[in-house]
Amino acid sequence: MTSTYQELDIYSIELDHNNPRIKMFLEMYGDNITAEAIALALNSSASDSSTSFLSLKESIRVNKGIINPIIVNQISDDKYLVIEGNTRLQIYRDFDSKDPSGLWKKIRAIVYENLTEEEIHSIRLQSHMVGPRDWDPYSKAKYLYHLCFEEKLPMSTIISYCGGKRSEILKLIEAYDTMQKYYIPQAKEMGVDVDIREFSKFAEYKNKPVLDALLFAKYEPKDFALWVINGNVDKAQNVRQLPQVLKEPEAKKEFLKTNLTNAIKKLNITVNSTVDLSAVSYDELGSAFLSKLRNISYAESKSLKKKETKEYEDKMTLLIDIFSELEMMLDDLNAE
Repeated sequence: MTSTYQELDIYSIELDHNNPRIKMFLEMYGDNITAEAIALALNSSASDSSTSFLSLKESIRVNKGIINPIIVNQISDDKYLVIEGNTRLQIYRDFDSKDPSGLWKKIRAIVYENLTEEEIHSIRLQSHMVGPRDWDPYSKAKYLYHLCFEEKLPMSTIISYCGGKRSEILKLIEAYDTMQKYYIPQAKEMGVDVDIREFSKFAEYKNKPVLDALLFAKYEPKDFALWVINGNVDKAQNVRQLPQVLKEPEAKKEFLKTNLTNAIKKLNITVNSTVDLSAVSYDELGSAFLSKLRNISYAESKSLKKKETKEYEDKMTLLIDIFSELEMMLDDLNAE
């Protein structure tokens, strides 16, 4: 793929309506596009959207232009399609409509010619899956699902575009599918506004220990979706505690009555570690953990076998989580 740097007429460039967030916005609200609408579509949180969009708009106004060029594909002699930079293009158009002096009529762009669909997908994924302009998880999942089931790209191709993150990609696709099949229909039927920010809960739900626990307790995906809608699953970070909550009668009762946060209090467990290990290297942490496992004392090993104790539940949940993460990492490495 070769490219050139050009200054393009802003009205010769078309917005990328296949951007997963813009496409979803258009499906819900129609074709009335403004910079504010684009910004809202491109952010999963309304408050984050407003703050980041206004900051970007003010920065462009003060600097009299953009610093980073947008990326476009030339589709004819005088027509281009945005691949990356929809918001910045629309800001230029809004500025030009209010100040037709000419300052905002051209925008800096990296121009490719006649890119194939696969090349466009590659650029989008590199920009927003592993690049500096990260999409929110729902938008990533929506686009990956589109590539997999609508564009029917081979999974190996999608994985290669995303830097080989096989387990993450599969989890995002499966979580999106579950959300579409069970959460959105039930929410609409109940008259509840669909909130794509709930996606993170479905991503956590796709962890194997959680799936196994719900299956064992005879709950289905539609049950989890209903818990999300009703607020029983109140925080994504709490979802990994569901296996313990469902096994403890009092905690389970509290969960179904109120939410996971209150249910976890019944277990007296700590969701997040209070020990800051961020400065410890991967090698040091791994070596220390491996040494700890290999040199576990008889007394501690015996205590882990006492299945009726809280210590057993806490440690077994932690070990299962670690095993699940390592299993996914090894799947990624073996798939390369």
